[in-house]
Amino acid sequence: MNELLAILTLVSLIALAVALLRLRRAKAKLRETSELWKVRSELDLRQAREERDRLLDALGDAFLLVDGEGNIRFANRAARDLFGGRAIVNRPVGEAFLDRRLAEALLKSLETGQALQSRVVLPQQTSLRGDLETRGFNAWIIDAAPLRDSPEAKPFTRVVIRDVTDEHQLEQIRKDFVANASHELRTPLAIINGYLENLLDDGLIDDSPMARRFLTIMRKHSDRISRIVEDMLMISRLESGEAGALKLEPFRFRSCIHDVLERLESLIQQKQAEVVIVMPDDTLLINGDRFYWTQVLFNLVENALKQNLHKGLRIEIGCARDEEHVRIWVADNGVGIPSADLPHIFRRFYRVEKHHSQQEIKGTGLGLSIVKRAIEAHGGTVRVTSTPGRDTRFHIDLPASVAV
Repeated sequence: MNELLAILTLVSLIALAVALLRLRRAKAKLRETSELWKVRSELDLRQAREERDRLLDALGDAFLLVDGEGNIRFANRAARDLFGGRAIVNRPVGEAFLDRRLAEALLKSLETGQALQSRVVLPQQTSLRGDLETRGFNAWIIDAAPLRDSPEAKPFTRVVIRDVTDEHQLEQIRKDFVANASHELRTPLAIINGYLENLLDDGLIDDSPMARRFLTIMRKHSDRISRIVEDMLMISRLESGEAGALKLEPFRFRSCIHDVLERLESLIQQKQAEVVIVMPDDTLLINGDRFYWTQVLFNLVENALKQNLHKGLRIEIGCARDEEHVRIWVADNGVGIPSADLPHIFRRFYRVEKHHSQQEIKGTGLGLSIVKRAIEAHGGTVRVTSTPGRDTRFHIDLPASVAV
């Protein structure tokens, strides 16, 4: 009996030992499986984040994620580039944005929990782009909305920052163009109507000398209206795509210069100006639309003559080429252009000198706009440098392929 009990006890102990061993192995396997699932989960989470980052980095607009406390937790590549590489992640919104107006829509969205969108126009000094900003006034759309499915008590807010400076500037150009064109046309029309009233209502039409004087003034102002309309049509053609149908033919550039100087000969003599042509290669041929190149040179030389009231002005027209570029310049030693005006002189109707007498027939204010767009239509660029009283120079760079 005792032996049987001993055997049963031994069997029970062996069974218990086996059960414990199996349990230990099961725990080890469970731990191993748990670690494996943890590693796989972390790997899947890392891959998901990397995929998210790749997708968000592919966005052209800046994208931010902001937590409920107003701290930036994520910024895509466009946002990092926009902020000039400054460290913005884990920083409060108020510190990341240089201008409070940029953060207002975001902060209001955080406060109210509502989606908000705001359009902000900033001066160059407080642009998001910092020192990289060179466009003057810049415009941005700040689009903020809470992420409702955020697991946190205070949901994250996604922020999209879109640069709409180009659209803003185009809209301003359109408004300025309409306003300026209306003003520029209204002024000579008012003068013409005034003289007509004097001729008809005051009985001056029978006074031949007075009538001739009035009609001469009216003709000058009607010529001004015609030139404004012609210049506006020319800019319209250049900007509407008709410039793609330029009549490209080789022509001697020196011959084009001489044509322009012949047209301006009387004004050159009146100003007692000296015009010097600097061309190492007199036979240089330019493959382009001669009509537009005549307009470019005519506007630049006429502008130099009309903007300098003193006599004895020296104007230099030059052209040279190398393996990469054809360089053209028109320079003078006149009063120059103030540095504050240099960024704006190619804008339509922009004038450096604002003061004119009523009897003076001004330029249309479109000449330099035509110059810029005609050169760009030929694949070139134009810029200006000026040291007042010493040297004002318009630099034109063209690809070497335009030279024949």
